[in-house]
Amino acid sequence: MIEQYVLPWLLPLLWLFSVSYACFTLLLLFFWSKVKAPAAAPTVHGATVSVIIPVRNEAANILLLLTDLANQTLPADRFQVLVMNDNSTDATAALVKEFSEKSKIDIQLINLPDTPTSSPKKRAIETAIFIAKGSLIVTTDGDCRVGPNWLNAIATYYAATKAKLISSPVTFSKAGNLTDHLQIVEFASLIGSGASAIEAGYPSLCNGANLAYEKDVFSAVGGYDGVRHIASGDDEFLMHKIAAQYPGSVHFLKDQRAIVTTAPHHRWADFFRQRKRWASKWKHYQTPTPLVLAIYVFACNFSVILSGTLWISGKLDTGSFLAMLAFKNLPEWLFLSSVLRFLGKAGSIVFIPVTQMIYPFYVCFFGLAAQKPAYNWKGRKLV
Repeated sequence: MIEQYVLPWLLPLLWLFSVSYACFTLLLLFFWSKVKAPAAAPTVHGATVSVIIPVRNEAANILLLLTDLANQTLPADRFQVLVMNDNSTDATAALVKEFSEKSKIDIQLINLPDTPTSSPKKRAIETAIFIAKGSLIVTTDGDCRVGPNWLNAIATYYAATKAKLISSPVTFSKAGNLTDHLQIVEFASLIGSGASAIEAGYPSLCNGANLAYEKDVFSAVGGYDGVRHIASGDDEFLMHKIAAQYPGSVHFLKDQRAIVTTAPHHRWADFFRQRKRWASKWKHYQTPTPLVLAIYVFACNFSVILSGTLWISGKLDTGSFLAMLAFKNLPEWLFLSSVLRFLGKAGSIVFIPVTQMIYPFYVCFFGLAAQKPAYNWKGRKLV
C-alpha cells in the first residue's frame, strides 16, 4: 500500500529536500566567506558604551566577567557597566557591590523589583537602557568571558560602519569531553548561519550574549513593544525590528577579538531548558524570513529521519540513501569547518560527523517540544 500510493511522491520530495539543502548550505558558506574582517580603524573614536549584564544567581561567574571588563583596552571613561540583578538568591549582588567599590571602571548594581514578569531579561534590559549613559548599548550574560579588546573592537567597528545593530560571535570555552565538542559544533552552526543571513541581507539569528545597538534606535523601533510578553527573544526580535525599519543597518562583526565565550552545559536539564527556550521563539517571528527558515530547516532534518526509516525498512536503496546523506553532510561539513576555524575551535572539526548523526533528531525533538511553551528558568516558570 505504501509503495503504491506514497512512495511515488515521497521519494522525489526527499530528493528535493536533500539537493535544496546542499544548495542552501553552500549559499551559507558563500555569504560566510563574504563577511570580511573589519579593516584597521582608528583607536580614537567618539563612541561611548553602556554594557548591560542581566544576572540572576551568577555568584560563581560574575567576578570573572567583571575582571575581564576591568581589563578592557577601551579607556575606562568611555564605558559603564550596568549589572541588572534580578532578585538573585545567592551572593551575586554582594560580590558585584564589593567589586565595584574597588574598581577603576564605572560599575553600577541595579536591583530589579521582585514583581512578576513574563520576560525577566527584557525587563532588565529596558530598565538599564533608560538609565544608560552610552550612545551604544552592548549586552552580554553574567556567565560569559570577554577578551581585553572586546569593547574596543565593537566600538571601532561601530565608528567605521555606523551600524544600527552589530551581532558578534559567541562560542563555548575549552571542551573537555564529547558533549562539549558537540555543543561547540552545534552552536557554531547558529553563529555561522546568523552571520551569513545578515551578510545576505536577511537578518534572522543573533545572540544576546554579544549584541550591540544604538541606544536611540532601541527607542525608535519601539523597543520590545509587541513582543514584551514573550519570555525569550530579547535579541532576535529586536534585530528583526531594526532590520525592517533600517534596511542594511545590521552587521556581523567577524573579528576574533570580539568573540565572547561561555561554558557549555554539563547537565541535560540545563541544556534542555535553554534550547527549548530558544526554539519557542520561532512561532512568534513577525517577519517572514526567520519563520520560513525555521520551518525549512525542520523539514530538511525530518526528511533525513524519514529517508533513514525508509532505508531500514527496505523502501529506499542504499545508494540513494547514501547520496541523500552526502548532499546534506558534505556541504555542511565545509561550512561548519570554516566557522569553527574562525572561532578558534578547529579541534572540534573532527566531531562534525557525530553532530550530523544526532542533529536531525535534535532539531525535530526541540521543534516539537517548543510547542508546549512553559519552561523553567533559574527557578522561575516562564511562558
